[in-house]
Formats: sequence, C-alpha cells, structure tokens
Amino acid sequence: MNDFSALQAYKYSDMDIILLTDIEKVGQKHEIVTVKNGYGRNFLIPQKMAIIANETNRKKLEELKKKEAEEQATLIAEFQKIADQLEGKVLKIGAKAGASGKIFGSVTNVQIASALKEQFEVDVERRLIEIPEEVKELGTYKAQINLHKEVQVAIDFEVVEE
Repeated sequence: MNDFSALQAYKYSDMDIILLTDIEKVGQKHEIVTVKNGYGRNFLIPQKMAIIANETNRKKLEELKKKEAEEQATLIAEFQKIADQLEGKVLKIGAKAGASGKIFGSVTNVQIASALKEQFEVDVERRLIEIPEEVKELGTYKAQINLHKEVQVAIDFEVVEE
C-alpha cells in the first residue's frame, strides 16, 4: 500500500464519537455513534457537539451522565417550585378594547411573560409560553407554560379592558 492510498483510506474511513447534544439523523446525547471522518473532525468536534470516543472519553462518559442527571434533577426541582407557585392562579392582562369587547391587536406570549413577572414575580422566557388559541376578545383563556419536558403548567389568564 503506497502513501497515497493510505491517506485515502484514512480520509474516507469512519470514526466513533460520543455525542454531546442531540443531533437529528445522527443520534441522541451521550450516544456513541459512527460517522464519516470528515464530518466528525471538521464539523461535530470543532462545534463542540461531539468528542472522539477513545478509551479515556468512554470512561468519562459514565461520570458525565451521572453529573448531568444530578443537574437535571436540581433543575426539575426548581421548575416544579415555579409550577406549584403558578398553579391555580389567574393572571390579569389589560388591553384596549372596542365597545363590542374586541381588543385592538391580540394578546401574545410577550405580554403574558411580562404579566407573570409583574404580578407573581416569576421570570419565564416568552418562548416557553404557548397560547393554544388566538386571543382577540375580552375574556378568560388558558396558556401552557413548558418549563421543562417533564414540567408543564397551565395558567388561566383574564383579558380585561384597560
């Protein structure tokens, strides 16, 4: 085998890596997968999405999983406190409305996030708040707050005239 063919074999061979994040069509976090050498060395590893699955890193994988499980448990406990604090509460959101009860514009997750901070001193990112229906009139509605994949809370909010 000459030098060129050895280089070609290295260049196009596959490598085992440990994923540090979920990657669509590749694998889940902490999974050991085989990818093309170039994809691993030129994209996944420099982007800190994966590490080489050598013996040292394979041994560290169990430690990493345990540490991350503890962090997740702490995070879930914090989110559960927030969910318990919001359970059964009704949020009041003021809006300008016409005589028929239709509001000008609509209520968005940004308004709900700021109302949560003002009324209950709970800071929730707006992207975690889902409003299942469009809010265009005065009345009572529900919003879903997805704090974590294991912790969700439904909150009632009332749109009142300012």
